Amino acid sequence: MTLRAGSCLCGQSHFTLDDDQPTVAICHCTHCQKSTSSAYSVMAISPREKFTVSGPLKKFADKGDSGRAVDRWFCAECGSPVWAEAEAMPDTAIVKAGCFDDTSWLKPTMQIYCDSRQEWAPIPGGTANFPKMPG
Repeated sequence: MTLRAGSCLCGQSHFTLDDDQPTVAICHCTHCQKSTSSAYSVMAISPREKFTVSGPLKKFADKGDSGRAVDRWFCAECGSPVWAEAEAMPDTAIVKAGCFDDTSWLKPTMQIYCDSRQEWAPIPGGTANFPKMPG
């Protein structure tokens, strides 16, 4: 297995992802736009048991468009979004890709919530694109 490490901006929260092939996705939903203060969020999605995290994290209890829970974990010191878990995807870690120490391996294969994409944010080719959450 490939052990991928990362941390928040201040370095107090650390994580590892022990997964050779996590799904890398881009989410254009309005909640990701607000939580990242950007046009979208890039994330590595993997089984929860392959993800280990430590440090001073705080949780924001959010809800997805389905009305189901989405817990968004961020560093209590610097505020960096680190990972999320969604009731709609049990036993899954949704790791914020910008927090990985090495991001060279990230190759998004899908984009979700393209219906709420910012018009000025291009959609690169080579990905499966969905208007909402696939399912």
